[in-house]
Amino acid sequence: MSLKNQLKEIIIQELDLADFQPHDIQDDDLLFGDKFGLDSIDAVELVFQVKANFGVEIRNMKEGRPALQSVNSLADFIEKRLAA
Repeated sequence: MSLKNQLKEIIIQELDLADFQPHDIQDDDLLFGDKFGLDSIDAVELVFQVKANFGVEIRNMKEGRPALQSVNSLADFIEKRLAA
């Protein structure tokens, strides 16, 4: 399974998006906004899930805000951290 698909599965399962399937989340969709109804508590959970599933830590809002914009931005962040 690709990293982006893994992220979509995690987002759906861990953030309780039961009405969505992975194909409903486009790679460049904004994760936080009207479409998915995610909020700051969901952001904290997603940060936790990234660390738990990939061993990558998002340390602060300066890193987190751009990384959590979309599946694309989150996958790029994780790939860069794993490569470092």
